[in-house]
Amino acid sequence: MAGRQTNQGKTRRQFLQQSAVASVAVPWFVSASAVGASGQVAPSERIGLGVIGIGPRATYDLNAMLKLPDVRCLAIADVQAERRNAGKRLVDEYYGNQDCAVYRDMRELLARKDIDAVLIATGDRWHAPAAIMAAEAGKDVYCEKPCGLTIELCQRLAQTFERTGRIFQAGTQRRSVPNFQTAVDLARSGKLGKLHTLHASVYEPLLKNDWLPAEPLPARDLVDWNLWLGPAPWRPYNQAYVKGGWRGYWDFDSGARILDWGAHTLDLCQWVLDADDTTPVEFEPMEDKIACRYASGVVAYLEFLKTPFGDRSPKFITALGTCPVRYVGEDGWVETGDEGGLVVKPERLEKEVPQYRRVRGLDVSEHARNFFDCVKNRKLPVCNHRVMLHSHAAAHAAAIAWVLGRKLRFDPDKLRSPDQPEANMLVARPERNPWEFA
Repeated sequence: MAGRQTNQGKTRRQFLQQSAVASVAVPWFVSASAVGASGQVAPSERIGLGVIGIGPRATYDLNAMLKLPDVRCLAIADVQAERRNAGKRLVDEYYGNQDCAVYRDMRELLARKDIDAVLIATGDRWHAPAAIMAAEAGKDVYCEKPCGLTIELCQRLAQTFERTGRIFQAGTQRRSVPNFQTAVDLARSGKLGKLHTLHASVYEPLLKNDWLPAEPLPARDLVDWNLWLGPAPWRPYNQAYVKGGWRGYWDFDSGARILDWGAHTLDLCQWVLDADDTTPVEFEPMEDKIACRYASGVVAYLEFLKTPFGDRSPKFITALGTCPVRYVGEDGWVETGDEGGLVVKPERLEKEVPQYRRVRGLDVSEHARNFFDCVKNRKLPVCNHRVMLHSHAAAHAAAIAWVLGRKLRFDPDKLRSPDQPEANMLVARPERNPWEFA
């Protein structure tokens, strides 16, 4: 909608510019006096939250965020009427009112001065552009993963948050989950001996470049197809895309599906190695996995997993739920997954770890709490933009090696291959400007 005037006589770009100027990154806290005897937080002390993209993942996150007394969801933006209206019903029913606003165009949400932070849970193609727009508009951002469709977009995202001073939290929430924390603590304690091998699971890679058959385009207010596509190349509308069938298509997906879990599981490998400022230096695709070798000599294997668990589950899995990881040292190993359990070898180490109750569904409340606490105190969240950059770059590099079908050398400082120009051509992609057609 570049250049189009609103009923206030200003373009959306002008609204964003004003919003960015008005927002100042300063510490703020909920004072004791702001909390009443009932434990309720005064409206003036609440964090105003907006949601950009309200599908199943956002709904899962939002259900946890609504329970936080110092957070108030004020608005939802989604290009699909069905989804934004469902999101409004969820919020209004929780608060017992009709106050949640809905927008087709995220820029209208970002222009609101009463929104301090946004949850971004669109498809992969919009994550980084929306997060960058939000930071420029003066908002803090909790962004679902994969946070960028390419290494270059992840770099731009990180640079934007470094420059603006806004708070960024990637939705790689397992760093805030107790059983994963315990596994990392045990591996770092030395009781497993020196770590030499890490096992992480990813979906079996998939690369599709075909188009689904064209279908009649819905009314723009029902599905804004142009904004749904966003920076991705244009293609004809098909309802399967907007219902979640976009996964696996190169134009929409991050790294041939590898980042869908790899953004989590390779991040857990980065974490246990205290390698948040680096990446592996070599990636080697194999028949059923990708070997990611660090300069230290440690190897992390991204092992392919069919969906659901089936005939080609990685051999290391001991049925601990989705996104399992195993850390192997010279004297033992520990494995954990989303169901909360821990398996430790040798058995004498079992007394070293608590026995967590098996669960269904990963609790995101602590990760959200960490983000909103950092919105107040301006400290870096546990999965901040710097952490995101290197774990995502590593997963993207693994995907590039798989796409090319050969070993890839990688420079952790430049986040590029030092000697494979064809690999570096996949570090970025051409981007369409959706606002030209809005």
